[in-house]
Amino acid sequence: MSTSPEPGRTRRRVRSPGSRHTVRPLRAMHITQLNRECLLHLFSFLDKDSRKNLASTCPQLQDVFEDPALWPLLHFRSLLELKKDNFLLSPALRSLSICWYSSHVQVCSVEDWLKSALQRSICSRHESLVNDFLLRVCDRCPNLASVTLSGCGHVTDDCLARLLRCCPRLRALRLENCARVTNRTLAAVAAHGRALQTLHVDFCRNVSAAGLRRLRAACPRLVLRAEHSAAMIPDQLPSASGTALLKLMPR
Repeated sequence: MSTSPEPGRTRRRVRSPGSRHTVRPLRAMHITQLNRECLLHLFSFLDKDSRKNLASTCPQLQDVFEDPALWPLLHFRSLLELKKDNFLLSPALRSLSICWYSSHVQVCSVEDWLKSALQRSICSRHESLVNDFLLRVCDRCPNLASVTLSGCGHVTDDCLARLLRCCPRLRALRLENCARVTNRTLAAVAAHGRALQTLHVDFCRNVSAAGLRRLRAACPRLVLRAEHSAAMIPDQLPSASGTALLKLMPR
């Protein structure tokens, strides 16, 4: 015969003869009875969507969700995630990564003047998302220490230069397959990246060997990596004749 208690009840132990202590009945504990530190620790194991869903259950958990201490790190796997409201930007943010691995990345990397109407239509849906998001980061996250951008074909030199100015504690900037990044970003690193220790500009075709040499001379202690960037064919403006030849000529 089962001796388990009925649902909703706790097991009560009877004091045996000669026992000095009575074991009190166990009481169920609600999640909101946990202290703030425990709740933050619990939330830290959840992804962004799960945190948002849990926070929507009561004001106390919503308050935990909005605690900047919960958001020192943000990672996005899609540009559409940048439009959601399931995260918080605050001065507590230390590490940010946006890594977009999609077939659309190849479309974004095509030079604007070579894009078809369909390709331009695809890009128009997201071409400003990363830049607009980074501008919000500039305004709200001055203590940012690490940024990784991969497959962000529309991020601009001006946006990265502002990021370097607004986040003076930035120590690592890793860029991969960012087609619009040029030597102007390298110049901004030399001018404003005083705390920067690591810079990656991998597969960024508009970064030149000359620009890399100038940056190495200006910042000899900077750990600089540029896999294939200087060896790639840079963007060329269209001309009346010889456009195809220009794309094939060495730099």
